[in-house]
Amino acid sequence: MSNDAHNPATLISYMGSTRNGRCGYCTKSTSCSFYLRSYDLTVTDYQTLLDRGWRRSGTLLYKPHMTLSCCPQYTIRVDATTIKTSRDQRQTLHKWSRYILGEGYIQECAKRYPKSKEEKRRQQSEFNLIETVHGPEYSTLQGLKRIPPEPAHKFEVELESTVFTEEKYELYENYQRTVHQEPAWQITRSGFVNFLCRSPIMSTTTPSGMRLGSYHQCYRVDGRLVAMGVLDLLPHCVSGVYFMYHGDYRAWGFGKLSACREAALAREGGYQYYYMGFYIHSCPKMWYKREYGPCHLLDPETYAWNLFDKNLERLLDKHGYVGASTIRSHGATGGDDIPEKAPGSTPSGDMTEAGGQDESEEEDEEEVPPGFVFSTKMPGIMTKQEIEDFDVRTLKFQLGDSKITTKELEELDLATYIDVGTEVLATVGPDVAKSMVLSIV
Repeated sequence: MSNDAHNPATLISYMGSTRNGRCGYCTKSTSCSFYLRSYDLTVTDYQTLLDRGWRRSGTLLYKPHMTLSCCPQYTIRVDATTIKTSRDQRQTLHKWSRYILGEGYIQECAKRYPKSKEEKRRQQSEFNLIETVHGPEYSTLQGLKRIPPEPAHKFEVELESTVFTEEKYELYENYQRTVHQEPAWQITRSGFVNFLCRSPIMSTTTPSGMRLGSYHQCYRVDGRLVAMGVLDLLPHCVSGVYFMYHGDYRAWGFGKLSACREAALAREGGYQYYYMGFYIHSCPKMWYKREYGPCHLLDPETYAWNLFDKNLERLLDKHGYVGASTIRSHGATGGDDIPEKAPGSTPSGDMTEAGGQDESEEEDEEEVPPGFVFSTKMPGIMTKQEIEDFDVRTLKFQLGDSKITTKELEELDLATYIDVGTEVLATVGPDVAKSMVLSIV
């Protein structure tokens, strides 16, 4: 590995484009994405990639080709500092809290620690997300000196490393089998490790104590692991990768519980934004994500954030694929005016209906030759002029354990990798391209 411990660099390898893969949302064979494999990935570079429409599945990085697929996948985020919870979400949090604490505990505490009129008035008129999320945790009760009495259940939530354990795998196996109804032969330890334990993101801690990197957020009730979120903690967001819970707890609304807790983590941890993965408008199972608001969708052409309001919803209903060019032709979305094109992005070609791909679906895909993103006018790639201004000769390559220049590539008759590097540059953008090292496998 070529990274300097004091100056870590993003190390990736080219995988290329695939098309006609089976879509994990509508099951058609019409998904299309551009792929990279990452061995080392700085938190800053991955934040930049997220903000250019990329996601990761284990160590695989992929960017959906929005105009060549059936189900467009839009990056969706909410500002955790201004998030507004719904009545249903608040009721779910309170219901869980009462289950953990138990009626006996609640009644005994009311006698031992009566609330003042002012405190009752505040709780009735204001909803404190962070306070509510942490309220039933055993450590919170200890800190408030509300033990004894003992709650009905001991509830603990901890951020842990992404290391594999049998305890985590057993939870995953149960979730995939009982909730997703997957057959046993499809659920494997290696699949769990590759998908949810391996991460190329290099963990670090800022001087202020902010944790950055990939983590498992583990929920335990009476010492039993009942749920787990896979999270990427980045400079400006908490990015949800996956969430699972034990089938015994499906009645408690863990989807809402986890989303509220992850948004609370983004707020109290100073990350500000909560990224909820991809939003697919044609998939009803995804509609719950817009209930956490106000939320914004990433524009696939300009990489600006568009407010997800009724006007944008109508455009999605009508067009399927919606980029800045669509919005401009139909008027503003009701939010801010669409800003000028971000550096390293370009409008797409034809406004065909587009689509996405399940993070775990790779079989039956058709590989296509390098340059596909250019010939098909993939939305958001750098323009020809922007690529020329960047100067691809400054791209960094690695052959084995040695750094290699573009001139040396030509001398070794490996000039084709310069074309590969150009395609990578166009998709990741200039900021990541300046710091990355492209491995020649």
